[in-house]
Amino acid sequence: MAAGAAAGPAAAAEKVGERPGGQNRRPQPRGGPSGRSRIEEEQEEAVFRQVVSFSPEPLPGRYYDKDTTKPISFYLSSLEELLAWTPNVEDGFNVALQPSECRQPPLSSRRPRTLLCHDMMGGYLDDKFIQGAAVHNPYSFYHWQYIDIFVYFSHHTVTIPPVGWTNAAHRHGVCVLGTFITEWIAGGQLCEAFLAGDERSYQAVADQLVSLARFFRFDGWLINIENSLSLAAVGNMPRFLRYLTTQLHQHVPRGLVLWYDSVVSSGQLKWQNELNEHNRVFFDSCDGFFTNYNWREEHLERMLALAGERLADVYVGVDVFARGNVVGGRFDTDKSLELIRKHGFSAALFAPGWVYECLEKKDFFQNQDKFWSLLERYLPTHSICSLPFVTSFCLGMGTRRVCYGQEEAVGPWYHPSAQEIQPLFGEHRLEGARQGWVKTHCCLADAWNGGSSLLIRGAIPREVGDVAVRLFSLQVPVPPRIFLSMVYKLEGPSDVGVALELTTGSVGSCHIGGISALNAETSSRYSPRPLRVPPAKLARWVGHCGQQLRGGWIQRCYEVSLRGCLLQDLFVRFSRLPGSQEEDFVCRLGEIQVVDAGSLLKPLPRVQAVSVSHLRWQQAASEGEGHPAGLQLSCTLHWSYLLSHVRCFRVHCCRGTAGCSAGGGPPGPERPTLLGLAFVNQYRIVDLAVAAIGPGQDGRVEFLVEPVPKEGFLVPQAEWGRAAMLYSMPAS
Repeated sequence: MAAGAAAGPAAAAEKVGERPGGQNRRPQPRGGPSGRSRIEEEQEEAVFRQVVSFSPEPLPGRYYDKDTTKPISFYLSSLEELLAWTPNVEDGFNVALQPSECRQPPLSSRRPRTLLCHDMMGGYLDDKFIQGAAVHNPYSFYHWQYIDIFVYFSHHTVTIPPVGWTNAAHRHGVCVLGTFITEWIAGGQLCEAFLAGDERSYQAVADQLVSLARFFRFDGWLINIENSLSLAAVGNMPRFLRYLTTQLHQHVPRGLVLWYDSVVSSGQLKWQNELNEHNRVFFDSCDGFFTNYNWREEHLERMLALAGERLADVYVGVDVFARGNVVGGRFDTDKSLELIRKHGFSAALFAPGWVYECLEKKDFFQNQDKFWSLLERYLPTHSICSLPFVTSFCLGMGTRRVCYGQEEAVGPWYHPSAQEIQPLFGEHRLEGARQGWVKTHCCLADAWNGGSSLLIRGAIPREVGDVAVRLFSLQVPVPPRIFLSMVYKLEGPSDVGVALELTTGSVGSCHIGGISALNAETSSRYSPRPLRVPPAKLARWVGHCGQQLRGGWIQRCYEVSLRGCLLQDLFVRFSRLPGSQEEDFVCRLGEIQVVDAGSLLKPLPRVQAVSVSHLRWQQAASEGEGHPAGLQLSCTLHWSYLLSHVRCFRVHCCRGTAGCSAGGGPPGPERPTLLGLAFVNQYRIVDLAVAAIGPGQDGRVEFLVEPVPKEGFLVPQAEWGRAAMLYSMPAS
């Protein structure tokens, strides 16, 4: 069943106006003077009726937290579970929003790559909660521009990456792998069960692994066999790898299968710390080889001839915890990278969460930035290569939630799927004594949209007029007309100008109209002109350009006309105003947008067919004598919408009787309350307090689904999806 499909009738609330046979009764169109019906002008609201019952249907434990009924990511613990898995509606929560975004250079290039293997305390911690969790000081990874492949590792037989990690990685163009691992005596028995027989057994396992990656939209598997194999099983292992790799390439775009250095061709469990004749057969049967960690430079030298043209397919393992007889690790991991890159190999960084697990949590961001800055020279930057490009710099966590400058909720939250595209972090200094510098940090103290913003500190000395910092590397063939927007604010007294800059390269004969060139290099840097009077249809997107916004934020908008150009880099430039002296500054960036003007003219589809299912009612504490006990409602919303159009959905509710206010009007109808974010066409509402009702009364709760377009503008409430539920107590 496809993700987001409606649940069966036993699990759903009864829809008001259902005809026999299940055909919905819809209001009849009422034509106006123009002949256009009211239904065409307003979003129709589905209405469901429910009699409160305190005996809920049980939910399958694999997919929901047993205490809260929140949807969770899951793994498979046995061969039987793997072979029995078939997709159902509950699996829909775990489906990634989209395949990996385009980036340059692609994974297929011969440039040495960087793999991050995330291994943290057994896995499936706070990151298992698909819709987020209230967590203080969670772990977050945000140096995605240096990474090619992300592996989610645990010691369960089939580790399916939690969808939050897949969404965050794919947003940055990073390939995501799950782990298939067998260990110890039980692992040996499992391997014998599917490898020691005929091809049908190992093909069935491979087909299921391909189906999991295809359905959940991650990109492949790390195969980690940590037990000895019989001669029959080890003989079939290369055949299994070849079949799995072939099938994955056919069914998963940019699919990838890697083999971990463990078993050798004789079937012994004997780590080699290198690619050699004892394990080459596995390397030849899949996309890459991940070495064990106890290598020396002589191991790297020996591998050169054996790897041949596939140097980049050898991922030399580095244990960041520095366990065993290893080179580097911890804050000396750069020593490992130096040797690996010297010989042209890819690198596999195992458990870089060391900075979180072993060091002070309060210093996590400083330690994380320090760790990656030490590796920066060995980690080539990747470039974004598609539009729209929109980021609020949100880390997918925060101490409060903010929507376009307006605070919506206070309290800690963690939601990896909500992480936006992250910039290049680091410190940049101009050459020469007493010259300027700029340093970027992520910061939870303030936000324009989400839970964090980008803090930029710097100094502009007297000797220079400005300093600039490159935030993003791009390789985008741009359309004839693009719009750019930047939301920022300067903190404290500062006499500094702030502007976006971009560089372009030529994909033919690059022509830029209406902006002044700052230099004449082959890759030229330009200051776009401010957008003063936007076209009427774009007014919602740029309605606040040049204005002071909530919280002291300022929005600047630009337009650029181009022909035959490649957008290469985005900078922010800070300049001293005429007559000012040396300037120190602190600037906070809330959002950057680069959008094809044409895409803003296309109408968005509406959220349709909102339905309610899997209800659970609980009694809350009574409000006092004479008042009925309060109620808490848990339920699942489903809706229909093309996911390729959105960054996410914001799910709201109103618990009054008059319906939801569209905002900005006179007081009366209730304003919607944000419940959370969804990245698929379904959302689980948990323990929502709703109005208590007495005998003969009806309660009402209204749910609204707001699409957030990829271009990053607000959709009017009239265009959201809606469903209302009327509820009553059972007759005594």
